[in-house]
Amino acid sequence: MTSANDNKAPIKVACVGDSITFGSGIKDRKNKSYPAQLARMLGSKYTVNNFGVGGATLLKKGDKPYWELKRFQSAKKFGPNIVVIKLGTNDSKPQNWQHKSEFKANYLEFIGIFKNLESKPKVSICYPIPVFAESWGITEEIVKGEVIPLIKEIANEAKVEVIDCYDALKGKADLVPDNVHPNAGGATLIAESVAKHLGKSKSQE
Repeated sequence: MTSANDNKAPIKVACVGDSITFGSGIKDRKNKSYPAQLARMLGSKYTVNNFGVGGATLLKKGDKPYWELKRFQSAKKFGPNIVVIKLGTNDSKPQNWQHKSEFKANYLEFIGIFKNLESKPKVSICYPIPVFAESWGITEEIVKGEVIPLIKEIANEAKVEVIDCYDALKGKADLVPDNVHPNAGGATLIAESVAKHLGKSKSQE
């Protein structure tokens, strides 16, 4: 039997990711990063926390593994009901992608850690957004040609759903001024993709 108080408890959403989730380069990041915009779209029944960290990699052997960051521990302690993972862009850098053979195993383990939290969250993973010109060693060739196909395989194996942030920003270079990081308008499109996905997922339950 569910009490009235249980019904009022907000649904906790953890946005796990890199600088794109964090909101690097966005003026008024606190209010216009994609997680901040997502929070407004979802409304008061949800609590959305931004666990993005600039430069973070999914690869354990990457140059800034999310695994070793305080935000990873914070995301787990948050006790999320929903986890949205958007990693892979920094993994595509040459010094990181030399370990690409470990990307799938690392990602599957990462998903499993969140799935096995006491709160038993629903986990969804995102395709990276397009790269409009090589920057910081990040290239469209690797992101689109190698990272995204692997994420598709990972989603199938882990039985999690994919949020297509790539398609959301395809052809919209004007919303990604430095070729990698979306501005506030680009973050809006990511937030809309996530919100639409969460609404669809909720209706399927």
